[in-house]
Amino acid sequence: MPLAPLSGCAQTQAAQVNVSQDEAEIRALIATMEAAWNGGDFEGYMAGFENPGVVFVSGGRIQDGWQGTLDHYVRDYGGAPERRGQLHFYDISVEMLGPDSAMLVSHYQLERPERAQQGINTRLMRKIDGHWVIALNHVSSYDPHAPAQH
Repeated sequence: MPLAPLSGCAQTQAAQVNVSQDEAEIRALIATMEAAWNGGDFEGYMAGFENPGVVFVSGGRIQDGWQGTLDHYVRDYGGAPERRGQLHFYDISVEMLGPDSAMLVSHYQLERPERAQQGINTRLMRKIDGHWVIALNHVSSYDPHAPAQH
């Protein structure tokens, strides 16, 4: 009988290690995506999204899946580095919802000479075939240089 509590304790510790490992993998994915964007690699950035099934919500619209989102990035941010800007995710919060799902909420900043942005990402993360991807991405952005509204 004394082994039962130890066994339960070991299972709890293993679950905590897995959660920590999963959260670390999710945070590493976001860092890799940020680096890809900043290097002008939109396809590398998009590798973090479920393909083809990602649901991407921005500007009050639902983008047309993975390819539609990539096309949007290339069209609106591609070309010269100043069009793309420098992207930074911060204040990242990850809540594990299950062994293969998590919710990520973060702020982001896109610095560029024209149309700089700041905002919040709300993401549903899914673990598919052993890899974390963004299955649902909702962006709420604003122009940081616009006058404050009261």
